[in-house]
Amino acid sequence: MTTLVFGHKSPDTDSTGSPILWAWYLNEVKGEKAEAVLLGEPNTEAAFLLQRWDLPKPRIIDDVEAETPVVIVDTNNPAELPASINSADIRAIIDHHKLVGGLETKGPIDITVRPLACTATIMVDLMGDDAAKMPDWAKGTALTCILSDTLEFRSPTTTPHDRYVAEKLAADLGLDIAAYAADMFAAKSDVSSFSDAELIRMDSKEYEVDGTKFRVSVLETTAPGVVLDRKASLAGSMAEVAKEDGVDQVLLFVVDILNEEATLLVPNDLVKGVAEKSFGASVEGDAVVLPGIMSRKKQIIPNLKV
Repeated sequence: MTTLVFGHKSPDTDSTGSPILWAWYLNEVKGEKAEAVLLGEPNTEAAFLLQRWDLPKPRIIDDVEAETPVVIVDTNNPAELPASINSADIRAIIDHHKLVGGLETKGPIDITVRPLACTATIMVDLMGDDAAKMPDWAKGTALTCILSDTLEFRSPTTTPHDRYVAEKLAADLGLDIAAYAADMFAAKSDVSSFSDAELIRMDSKEYEVDGTKFRVSVLETTAPGVVLDRKASLAGSMAEVAKEDGVDQVLLFVVDILNEEATLLVPNDLVKGVAEKSFGASVEGDAVVLPGIMSRKKQIIPNLKV
């Protein structure tokens, strides 16, 4: 059977590119039949990746059939995976997030979870000497994933090893990192065609804090004004999205990549309290700027209090 390789729902660049990268490795190096698939439409930056390296968009799936061999990348959280994931034959997990629990396997499997900024960095390491066999499109895919997850090395999740791997890939491709990243972030910042609900769900994960269920959404952009101009309509859509998705509240952080800060929309007293208790912020009005906040994984989620 063909092994399906996929990341989390609401696929960002890493959850789009890393499945493609690992499917190439399984097919071309390990001689195992594999297919990269997605659990939703890729975001604008991930779409840029596919276009820039002339890659077909992977097939989008809603669920997995029982006993289907799968490799899970860029997550280990069942809430971010197909509903029937525990009936599949999970063969491996490659990730860089904290362990959540809840996945069940048919037997012992290969699990690689490392404290690096990007799944693609881990994959290049796992390939070892075989990484030199990557065609340019695969190197470009890995580079794009790393620059995305590190926000071009601005994110506090960035490690020296992520930077080393990215710089080596860029050198192999003859690419200037700053210029290439600027093109990536420009694509990510073009959100004009998306509805408020689509923006809220574009890069979003569910977390529970002291019994309160949150959808924690992040919009990373070099043009925060474009998003914040829609602040009123976004705030109005947050309650509807929360109701549809079965959570108590949406938290929407607009991350300004260049100024290295986030703006949290504050539609009600619950979010006002979260901002004050979690980040020591003084809130006045319908939004609050949080200097230095760039990473959901390292700075937002660990600090959330209600």
